[in-house]
Amino acid sequence: MDLLSGLWTSLPSLPRMLIAFAVVIGVLVFVHEMGHYLAARWRGVHVDAFAIGFGKPVLRWTDRHGTEWRLGWIPLGGYVKLHGQEQPADVPPEVRAAWRPGETFHEKSVGSRAIVVAAGPVANFLLAILLFGALFATIGKPVGTASIAAVVEGSAASRAGLMPGDEILALDGQPVSRFDQVQRYVQARPGQPIELRLLRDNAEILRVATPDTRDPAAEEGRRVGVLGVQSGAARFERMDPVSALWAGAVTTGDMTWQTLAGIGEMIAGSRSATELGGPIRIAEISGQAADLGIYPLINLMALLSISLGLLNLFPVPLLDGGHLLFYAAEAVRGRPLPPRAQEYAFRGGFALLITLFLFASWNDVAHGGIGRWVAGLFG
Repeated sequence: MDLLSGLWTSLPSLPRMLIAFAVVIGVLVFVHEMGHYLAARWRGVHVDAFAIGFGKPVLRWTDRHGTEWRLGWIPLGGYVKLHGQEQPADVPPEVRAAWRPGETFHEKSVGSRAIVVAAGPVANFLLAILLFGALFATIGKPVGTASIAAVVEGSAASRAGLMPGDEILALDGQPVSRFDQVQRYVQARPGQPIELRLLRDNAEILRVATPDTRDPAAEEGRRVGVLGVQSGAARFERMDPVSALWAGAVTTGDMTWQTLAGIGEMIAGSRSATELGGPIRIAEISGQAADLGIYPLINLMALLSISLGLLNLFPVPLLDGGHLLFYAAEAVRGRPLPPRAQEYAFRGGFALLITLFLFASWNDVAHGGIGRWVAGLFG
């Protein structure tokens, strides 16, 4: 292990970042597509191809079922090609003649098609549960992370009498158990008094702090509350395998809800959209997590798996959620939506995804390491 750690740290930062990014994205995409693949096999749909990555295949082989497996050299995605996924009217006669009777995707029931499509995101959520569970059973689950390690002199916390070693139990009567919960609550309340229930020397005390306001320029004109405290080191408690898996499921549900809440805050305008990141930011964070150790890297992989599952469930055409929306409409109408309606929906979905990709990439460049590097060049 020490030898591997030494070899890893001896690599330049850019190769380390790219390797960590390829591993993280490769695992997440493989699990997502494997969910589609296994569900397709279960529902009697033949799979023509299973591909991870894009570009010229580095590896390629065909298994005994006739599925071609491909590994591309660009680790930015993947896909499963289902047999007869197209509608008969959309392909020439020679293609239809090569279809395997009873094994095409389009001839399956709405329920079976929905199962195959939904299995990808479900696999990502299951992966997150397994990863969190493995961490909790081996390294331990972090507990007591709402403790204060340091108080900034002259800050709102200092004026309110908060001290290192205090543990925050509740904010305005709302219980908190993690420091990120404290941050989100305080950031949304600049200049507003907050009652803090603290644990100090095994006794509960109450203090009232009024968060300071961070420089608006740093948040594009948004006022953000700052308390002026640093979190204490997390304690880890190992769990038995069954309890660890249950805790992993609970953590996955909690992280899913927090992600949805964060998206809702961005849409409502109460949270900066600069937090929305794309591939470049994921690559940077993957490299940083890999440098910190196996726990941060696996934890990041679990969080990204949740994000990938949620993203694919959004009701946007081209995504799994968009297909599920079409199947729901088909189940209600008793027949598929008209081809023209589906075509317009796919065009709109494509435009939306391209817009989001460009916006997230701009955030990556403008607010990430690349942006800081460019800003440093120009002083």
